[in-house]
Amino acid sequence: MGLTFAKYVIQPFFPNCDMPDSSVRLIAALAISFLTFINCWNVRVTTKLQDVFMVTKIGALLIVIVAGMVHLFMGNTQNFDNAFEGTSTEPGQIAVSFYSGIFSYAGWNYLNFMTEELQNPFVNLPRAIYISLPLVTLVYVLANIAYLAVLTPTAMLASDAIAVTFADKLLAQGSWIMPILVALSAFGGLSVHIMTSSRLCFVGARQGHFPDCLALINCKCNTPTTSLVFLGLLSLVYLCTTNIYSLIEYASFVESMFILCSIAGLLFLRWRQPDMKRPIKINIIIPIIFLLICGFLVFLPLYVRPLEVGMGILITASGIPAYFLFIYWQNKPQFIKRALESLTIGIQQLFFSVKGD
Repeated sequence: MGLTFAKYVIQPFFPNCDMPDSSVRLIAALAISFLTFINCWNVRVTTKLQDVFMVTKIGALLIVIVAGMVHLFMGNTQNFDNAFEGTSTEPGQIAVSFYSGIFSYAGWNYLNFMTEELQNPFVNLPRAIYISLPLVTLVYVLANIAYLAVLTPTAMLASDAIAVTFADKLLAQGSWIMPILVALSAFGGLSVHIMTSSRLCFVGARQGHFPDCLALINCKCNTPTTSLVFLGLLSLVYLCTTNIYSLIEYASFVESMFILCSIAGLLFLRWRQPDMKRPIKINIIIPIIFLLICGFLVFLPLYVRPLEVGMGILITASGIPAYFLFIYWQNKPQFIKRALESLTIGIQQLFFSVKGD
């Protein structure tokens, strides 16, 4: 998300040449650092900013959809002639192609990370998903039809900022507004990712799956500052590459793999403990279908994208020694225990933190 924001910011200054990677990295790093600070400082300010960014996102999409549909209804349908010519029907390639779509729809999953901060989550969480998914699907499909009405598939693949290329070709003098709107949209999306993902680290630490220092809450700001800082630093590490598609494939594979394990575990519990209390109940057919889809997304890309899948597995596996060192290994030498305790105390003093319950 940080790289997407950076590329839309820079694109107008490099209309006919490649963008310098160092500039893209620097702007993405500044965006991640700034939003991490805002999330550490005040949750209310963050949510208000996200409301503003949501308006800009909807505005940008409406401009694209309306302009594209007008262009389409004027008889410009040539890009839809033989629309599937040259495409692949190989199952592994289809599975990999879904990864970019999964990234675009990622908001449905991040809603689940904020259940503790929702009012009446067992009612409002399913309601939010049921309302947002069809709405997002409709907007997403209409936006892609609008893009294809103006740009050929080749032009779309060649562009680092499709909305800017779309605006340059169709909106003429008004094209300057598009990179601003989309950049703000990506900026807001990045803020959402930072806020929600930090809660995952925070709860994981509280449950004993991460070091205790990540379960600390800032006493003055009432935010999980250590988790936010940890996530921000980890995000900066991944700026070693500016290839957005590679990062999407890493993240989507790992996400699909863990969702597969989670859904399999839920189905196992439904079978072994059918009378367990379940606040949110759905028909068992839905998780079974979801399990099959996740299996399709995890196993078929193994031979199509072995490097990307291997990197995703390697990134995930790097957590195993960290878990054994910091969590599982209880009988550590005293000097290691003292070092870890000193680190936790130092972080508490630095961020005025207490352990969250």
